[in-house]
Amino acid sequence: MTSTTEQFADVSTTTLLRFATAGSVDDGKSTLVGRLLHDSKSILTDQLEAVEAVSAQRGQDTPDLALLTDGLRAEREQGITIDVAYRYFATAQRRFILADTPGHVQYTRNMVTGASTADLAVVLVDARNGVIEQTRRHAAVAALLRVPHVVLAVNKMDLVGYEEKVFATIAEEFTAYASDLGVPEITAIPISALAGDNVVEPSANMDWYGGPTVLEHLETVPVSHDLTACPARFPVQYVIRPQSAELPDYRGYAGQIASGVLRVGEAVTVLPSGRTSTIAGIDALGESVDIAWAPQSVTLRLTDDIDISRGDLIAPSASAPATTQDVEATVCHVADQPLSVGARVLLKHTTRTVKAIVKEIPSRLTLDDLSQHPEPGQLVANDIGRVVVRTAEPLALDAYADSRRTGSFLLIDPADGTTLAAGMAGAAFASRPETAEQAPADDEGWDF
Repeated sequence: MTSTTEQFADVSTTTLLRFATAGSVDDGKSTLVGRLLHDSKSILTDQLEAVEAVSAQRGQDTPDLALLTDGLRAEREQGITIDVAYRYFATAQRRFILADTPGHVQYTRNMVTGASTADLAVVLVDARNGVIEQTRRHAAVAALLRVPHVVLAVNKMDLVGYEEKVFATIAEEFTAYASDLGVPEITAIPISALAGDNVVEPSANMDWYGGPTVLEHLETVPVSHDLTACPARFPVQYVIRPQSAELPDYRGYAGQIASGVLRVGEAVTVLPSGRTSTIAGIDALGESVDIAWAPQSVTLRLTDDIDISRGDLIAPSASAPATTQDVEATVCHVADQPLSVGARVLLKHTTRTVKAIVKEIPSRLTLDDLSQHPEPGQLVANDIGRVVVRTAEPLALDAYADSRRTGSFLLIDPADGTTLAAGMAGAAFASRPETAEQAPADDEGWDF
């Protein structure tokens, strides 16, 4: 019998690679991206002419390829990346979606955004400076977000005389650190983004290196997008009730399948209510189908008219997730204001948003040695730590290790809608220590 994975291999496994670049300020991320686009002939003539014109105005003899991605005026003036710059390009072997993320510690939140859907992260290091705190932070974020492949690009090798020893020392230190974080695959490549060494073409200056160039690795790294192998999850986005003369009794539940496969006739459970029914029909692109799989957007029809609304989750009864009001997770704090024990927040999980209280912050990760600082009391901008959140209503979360889509959530300030933290449910770097539950008194309906 053909397995589900084999049956849908043609739609779930593609030639698309999503990857993100990260590194400290002035490590050369934008130059690397510009070099990739330029040397792979993935930029238009008028784009190159515009970059050449701006570079000439600045008195530069050669085009500043970083300008191909630094699109904001403030970025060009300061020579740094502030926003996430997305670029799309392709070679004969593969299509790419690239997220050039900021390196400054102030914009670590943007790296979380860019790497959250990445299959691979390229972490740049200045060969003159080696592994620094921001390098460790980027490695920790990549590990926290379960990015399966990490490339260490040791840049500016031309400024250290293309010395093999310099590269080997940095590669060894970073690999040991990232491995301790649980990064499954690390590939180190010595490059000079400015000169083009080992970016697209092999370098004649580093004959001691026999590995792939950056582009060769991006084109050949194995990437699986097989969401159909995971249990089916269908967050309800919208309830469709036309109540027209043609469709007087139509009731459909629209959304995008987050993972797995759904079939007509399959028994399903609606969460968090726990009510059960059977899939009576699946509508996709205006037509009825017998089967649908992630990440298709479809409308489900059930045999029973039960109370279902936006935010509910439909899953096969045989593999439905458990619901909980106590969420234990690792979060990356991205807001300027601290996140403290007792804080009232909104928790957004897939299409569902509920009230919640931060009950505990058991630990904060110390990036230097990966130790856990116990009971910090609060997390500030760019901190990574463990939290325990109590929600007003049950949530159907998976562990983030099992599903990046249904295991992730956001913590939001209910006063102004500011995103406070990006959370990953379940275990991450360390298990939460057992502590007595503390329930602060509340008289405004937030004590659950």
